[in-house]
Amino acid sequence: MNRKKNNSNEMPHKNRFKEKEDSKPNKKHKKLKIFGIVIAIILIIVIAIISTVYFYLNSKLGKLQIEHITNDFNELGIDEATQDSQMNKFRNIAILGLDSRYDTYDPDYRTDCIMVASINKETNEVQLYSIYRDTYVQMDLDGETILDKINHAYYNGVENTLKTINENLDLNITEYIMADFTAIADLVDSVGGIDIDIDSEEINYINNYIRDVSNVIGRTTSNIAHTGLQHLDGIQAVSYCRIRYTTGLDYKRTERMREVLGKVVEKIKASDLATINNLLDTFLPKIRTNITPNKIKELIPMALNLKLKSSFGWPYTTTGVWMKGDFYGPATTLESNVKKLHEEVYGQKDYVVPEKIVEISNKIIEVTGVK
Repeated sequence: MNRKKNNSNEMPHKNRFKEKEDSKPNKKHKKLKIFGIVIAIILIIVIAIISTVYFYLNSKLGKLQIEHITNDFNELGIDEATQDSQMNKFRNIAILGLDSRYDTYDPDYRTDCIMVASINKETNEVQLYSIYRDTYVQMDLDGETILDKINHAYYNGVENTLKTINENLDLNITEYIMADFTAIADLVDSVGGIDIDIDSEEINYINNYIRDVSNVIGRTTSNIAHTGLQHLDGIQAVSYCRIRYTTGLDYKRTERMREVLGKVVEKIKASDLATINNLLDTFLPKIRTNITPNKIKELIPMALNLKLKSSFGWPYTTTGVWMKGDFYGPATTLESNVKKLHEEVYGQKDYVVPEKIVEISNKIIEVTGVK
């Protein structure tokens, strides 16, 4: 009896033990299954976010006016030696502002704002420099090789502008971004305006430009009543950029343009998503560029880490001369200014100015008498 009782107790004990042993892999399997589901959900969310961002970017970048230009380096004035030099570390993008007052990009107008954004692809540092619009350089215009103001190169289109910059500064620019009065005014308005310090010389001219820009854009704004720190809207900011008759003349004007651009970038960095969305909807349709949406998307990771290293005007040394009743700004000299640019911006300490630029420099000295 006792033995049977012990046997009957033993079997249930063994069964319970077996059930406990069998339960371990079941729980483990269940945990793995739950973990797999969680991972799957996370992946779906990530894919959904990426897809949303992708389609969002596509919808926004699709608003750009894309203009395809030649890919031939020779037609863009890029020297073979330049292609193989340290310049390959840099992505140079031309930023062009037209003096168009009628929301058109016809070559009847001039590039009154010419900037180069030079991006070091290894360090993500950006150096932004203006090329003064009156800079006296060599260009091909209407089938003839002449010396003229650099902003006149656009009379034969944007390709000719890039070619002229490349040939006279020994650069490798293949990309550009272009805007006009209206686009810049809308950009400033989209970020809620910018703060600029207006001095006593500038206030004497800014209100005349405000009236002119208001007529062009088709909306009005108030005049600037006093000097000091002012909160400028789009029309006022464009008018500020256009001032050129104060001390420093056009050199000071390009400085104002860089200042406005810098202030806008600061505001964009501090903006919320709603503001950025409004900015993209308003600004992008007014921009003309040959940088395709796919290339822009490739730039986004790098753009998030870009650091502005310096901002300045070029040529470093220049002067003004009157010839045939017009004002020109030859570099003193083109050769020395190109050499300094490549040494300081592009780190080419042993840089030798190409013979073609030396010849252009000597021709400018011969015509203007400035050296």
